[in-house]
Amino acid sequence: MTAATNALVLAGSRPGGDPLALEAGVPHKALIEIGGAPLLTRVVGALRDAGCGKIFVCCEPGPVEDIARTLGAEIVLPAAGPSGSVLRTLDTSGTPLLVTTADHALLRPEWVAELIEGAPAECDLAVMMAERARIEAAMPGSRRTYLRFADGHWSGCNLFLLRTPAARAAVEEWTRVEADRKRPWKIVARLGFGLLLSYALGRLTLARGLARLGEGIGVRAALVPASNGLAAVDVDTARDLEDVRRLIGDDARQFG
Repeated sequence: MTAATNALVLAGSRPGGDPLALEAGVPHKALIEIGGAPLLTRVVGALRDAGCGKIFVCCEPGPVEDIARTLGAEIVLPAAGPSGSVLRTLDTSGTPLLVTTADHALLRPEWVAELIEGAPAECDLAVMMAERARIEAAMPGSRRTYLRFADGHWSGCNLFLLRTPAARAAVEEWTRVEADRKRPWKIVARLGFGLLLSYALGRLTLARGLARLGEGIGVRAALVPASNGLAAVDVDTARDLEDVRRLIGDDARQFG
């Protein structure tokens, strides 16, 4: 089914530059090399190997764009925030659209297939997340951000499938959340008291939480649990970069 699915790689720049890229001596994090190849090359290669259709890279003009074009990707100029960039790409690509990030250094074709094939037929949006035990088994000592639910502690995998046109409503809600990031009470208010209470009491599973959130905005959202905990490992910090290089047996100069 992957052949009919287009993919988007978010590779925009942070205001002021990315600290990890600056320390690594490159102008953009997507250009950091692991195993002799830039991060962007590894991610696009995994999507190609998964059999995705068109691959879009959201980036500014410059060296990242040059690499993306060399890889045969189509370029999308960044909008205001990641959600705006996804909406802009949807206008061109339509659905289904798989969304990931340029720092997903370990991305594998089988994880892409797992998300696409594991998404329930009736869902509009599917999200891949990994349970803590799987992450720690795959990469002991990895420091990730976890959300606590009744069925465990979960971390995001930066893999999203916008399966139907209705998923656009979820991205539009994401845009509103980004706009309210300095007014957290507005974000909390959108969740509803019942959902917050269930979460606070430890009664809410992740799958049910996603479904309830989706119901609130008219989207059928589903969880696809990652079978491999490495799907949740991206390159956010120097420690992440060191761990990933060690994992893939990179003999290049270690970070720092």
